[in-house]
Amino acid sequence: MLQVQPTHYRPFLKWAGGKSKLIDQYIPYFPLSFTNYYEPFLGGGAVFFYFCGVKPDANKFISDINPELINTYCCIKNNVEPLISLLKTHQLQHNRDYYYKVRLHWEGSEIERAARFIYLNKTCFNGLYRENLRGLFNVPMGKYKNPTICNEDLLRSVSVAIQSAAVSLKPYDEISSKNEQDFVYFDPPYYPLSATSSFTTYSRYVFKEAEQIKLRDTFAELANWGVKVMLSNSNCAFVRELYADFNIYEILASRAINSKAEKRGKITELLITSY
Repeated sequence: MLQVQPTHYRPFLKWAGGKSKLIDQYIPYFPLSFTNYYEPFLGGGAVFFYFCGVKPDANKFISDINPELINTYCCIKNNVEPLISLLKTHQLQHNRDYYYKVRLHWEGSEIERAARFIYLNKTCFNGLYRENLRGLFNVPMGKYKNPTICNEDLLRSVSVAIQSAAVSLKPYDEISSKNEQDFVYFDPPYYPLSATSSFTTYSRYVFKEAEQIKLRDTFAELANWGVKVMLSNSNCAFVRELYADFNIYEILASRAINSKAEKRGKITELLITSY
């Protein structure tokens, strides 16, 4: 019998903490079967795009609390060609002054906002997403000689992948999944390993100890319903204690966000499953 190779999809955003390089390590821990896939901390969506290729028939539900991120996914899904046109304009005008001018202004149509989001993502420091208390993006420009701001083929490929997904703006604890055919993957802001490594303000909403405990409670509630639940987090005593009742595995990862290059390197993270 002819073996049909799965379509390979990949993220269109650079994303701090993205899982593209960890997928091969995750594969042995993914459930063997599921009908519905939920990814509520969407970010760059590496695991979602992986399943778009290998499980095209699964129902997929992706969400996040970041309105600009979700608007961007929706625009790629519904209006990719106008979005590409705007990104070409950003590509032509890109320089330091232009970056900070664009960063300052978030007004505009949904497509204009999506184009700004991708432009800033491709040109900011390390693909980091951070907001101030007013909800304004405040990451400085990265040091890239010739950043690829408009990858037309990739954006069209992503648009195809997202067509079959339900995209929504909502918090992780509003998942409607409650049966054994559901698989939920949580990739929250990681619990900091130290005070200097802390990055819990992915948006204006912080994600500290109380939020980590609330997430664990949601994880346990879904598991009690028979849902297959997987979660990524930092390898530390606090997280290990939180999820002591579940399966905990170590994953080898790279530390990319640090102001000092010598402190970037291999570390271990945790992958936790309910099954």
